[in-house]
Amino acid sequence: MARVTVEDCIEKVDNRFELVLLSSHRARMLAAGAPLTIDRDRDKNPVVALREIADSTVSPDDLKEDLIHSLQKYVEVDEPEAETVPMIAAPGGSDSDDSNVALDRMSEEDLLRGLEGLKPPEDTDEDDGL
Repeated sequence: MARVTVEDCIEKVDNRFELVLLSSHRARMLAAGAPLTIDRDRDKNPVVALREIADSTVSPDDLKEDLIHSLQKYVEVDEPEAETVPMIAAPGGSDSDDSNVALDRMSEEDLLRGLEGLKPPEDTDEDDGL
């Protein structure tokens, strides 16, 4: 198979600088273990990334979004606002125990943010006698 040239890829990505950013990001993804969408043919990751872009097996828009996401340090999550629901009083005016219960709810993003702030436990070897 012939080598990929920039002219093959420039039809998919108009800006050459953006093409370099996207193909290098895809090459790093391949090096990290991302699945190939084409046959490797003994090519290195940058050439495979360019061939994937030229053959339209990966979307440049998806690569751009993934690149932006990988460079962000703080990702703002758009969560729906809490709906206010009026409390319905129990008939007879009896006060049940359920009215004082507060549920602790945490979104997945809040949990991930909390886990990122934790430090890994330090290894303590008790066998060393220190």
